[in-house]
Amino acid sequence: MNGADLVRIIDSIRREKNIDAEIVFQGIEVALASAAKKHFGAAEDVVVSIDRASGEIQAAMDGQSLDPGVLGRIAAQTAKQVIIQKIRDAERASLMEDYADQIGSIVSGQVTRIEHGNAVVSLGRGEGFLPRSEQVPGETLHVGDRIRALILEVREAGANIKIVLSRVHPDLIIRLFELEVPEVADRIIEIEAIAREAGHRTKVAVSSVDTRVDAVGACVGIRGSRIKNIVEEVAGEKIDIVRYNESPQVFIANALKPAEVKEVLLNRDINRATVLVAEDQLSLAIGKKGQNVRLAARLSGWNIDILTPTEYDEQRTTAVEQLSDIEAVGPDLANDLIAAGYISLADVAEVDPEILSRITGVDAEQAREIIVQVGALVADLEVRAAQREAEKAAAPPAETGPAGTEEPAAEQAETESPATQQAEPEQPEPRQPGSEEAGAREPESPTEPAEPAAGDVPDGAEAVGNEDTEARPQA
Repeated sequence: MNGADLVRIIDSIRREKNIDAEIVFQGIEVALASAAKKHFGAAEDVVVSIDRASGEIQAAMDGQSLDPGVLGRIAAQTAKQVIIQKIRDAERASLMEDYADQIGSIVSGQVTRIEHGNAVVSLGRGEGFLPRSEQVPGETLHVGDRIRALILEVREAGANIKIVLSRVHPDLIIRLFELEVPEVADRIIEIEAIAREAGHRTKVAVSSVDTRVDAVGACVGIRGSRIKNIVEEVAGEKIDIVRYNESPQVFIANALKPAEVKEVLLNRDINRATVLVAEDQLSLAIGKKGQNVRLAARLSGWNIDILTPTEYDEQRTTAVEQLSDIEAVGPDLANDLIAAGYISLADVAEVDPEILSRITGVDAEQAREIIVQVGALVADLEVRAAQREAEKAAAPPAETGPAGTEEPAAEQAETESPATQQAEPEQPEPRQPGSEEAGAREPESPTEPAEPAAGDVPDGAEAVGNEDTEARPQA
């Protein structure tokens, strides 16, 4: 091989592997020096240099010129292994540098193989690893499919670089909006918050820095063209686009759309929002399996309880009676707590003693005693409720009389209070943004009603929150 061929080969390696040509030249020099020492003896002083322009190799041993061609086959094989290892190390360092800077960005690739449910994706220079846990639920990938995914992690795995991808991370939706909606990429439209349950539904809160640009309409696109592309990319996942508002009451009402909200009452001390809706809007506000209110809670950052006005009044009345019966509280203090927005025993049990002292005017010691006694009552009510459920589950089936009529079941000894009937907020998923909880009852109907869309929106995509809802001040 002459010098020109060597330069051409090194340049080809540089372009293919995206590594610096100087690293390859140095690797060849080290390899040839190592081979010479192995051939002539480790004690010999061997210096090898390559002209970067012409590719000519010059070698010297103990100050005397040396022809590299005399090294022999074994020494040449040693030099080959050293060169290959140097190139691999340089390629791994290059991949690590390139993809480490792309963590959180979106990449496109082709599925090359499926291993135990995990997908290996060709990204061009490297391979991405898409674990089953990071795949969209309900989506089936096949070899040859082209997909987009978010780079979640880049780390060294032995001699290779492992690029972990994700299709369930909320940031994937943000990156898709940046690709499909130029106003989002140009920061004219800001994505203020996002809450996602991959494969099912996502809520995105958007705002516009330019009053002439409608944030929701721009994200949907003409006849839903923009949102349609995003929905197709995430396997038909429903996407709600809601209008962001700095007022928590208005924002929470927007986040719960398409349900119509009557009033939003805030208790800032415990970060809880009580939302009043009409009876016919209750199931719509809660959503299928509580999904709508759960996502609204994560999006807004508030714990949300959904009640009808009748349920709200009954809960207040029951809370006054229960608090009045507590020795450390009494009727006057109970009314003060209800007026301050603590409409259940659970609300009082989780408040900070200093806040309770400020609200009621009692000293810190008495505030702590109130919280302890209320907490004990809440625990007692929960135990009773659990016992009733256990007795109900263990009860034998009702016997049938001669005429085929069922015998009446024994009536419950105690009536459940609204506090025990209210569902506790669910814990958010670890990987989802936001640590808020949402409390709501299960909807009466198993099927969520159809939701109104803004403009012509394709199936599977929804744009809600086009009109801000003015909420009345906190009661």
